[in-house]
Amino acid sequence: MKHSNSLGARGVPTVRVRFASRGVAALALTFFGLLGSTSCFAQDNLIGFVKTVSAHATLIVEGKSIKALAGMPLHIGFVVKTGSAGFLGLTLRDNTLLSFGPNSEFIVDEYLYSPSRGELKLSAKLLKGSLQYVSGIIAKLKPEAVAIRYPAGVVGVRGTEFLLLVEEEKS
Repeated sequence: MKHSNSLGARGVPTVRVRFASRGVAALALTFFGLLGSTSCFAQDNLIGFVKTVSAHATLIVEGKSIKALAGMPLHIGFVVKTGSAGFLGLTLRDNTLLSFGPNSEFIVDEYLYSPSRGELKLSAKLLKGSLQYVSGIIAKLKPEAVAIRYPAGVVGVRGTEFLLLVEEEKS
């Protein structure tokens, strides 16, 4: 596994990761299966909405693939997937913006947004593909409460915007 840091377009920090393992999708499905024992449709699990989407994007909900549509709610534990020509944009309740390019897979496993009680947290994982992240209120009020994991490590959010690319190594 190799990773490198650089500045991308407009000076936005970019992390590029290459990994040789093809078993990452299986890991995501195994992890998601552990979440399946509870209903992920409860209102307190609502974390945001699909804002933009192409025809090649799906949400994996309780093990079932559902075509993503603009306006569709997003809950903790949903897996976001895009195909080879896919893209998808999410807006979380705290106005965090997440944009995914082709062949991406992403899951939010923990999200707390109650500023009046000081409960703020965003924990997620980009399993593969690309993510453009723009900070919302959680990162502005409590930056240490945001962690975006990827196969080679964790991005700790200390700014307002970054790009993350996780791709397989060419054999």
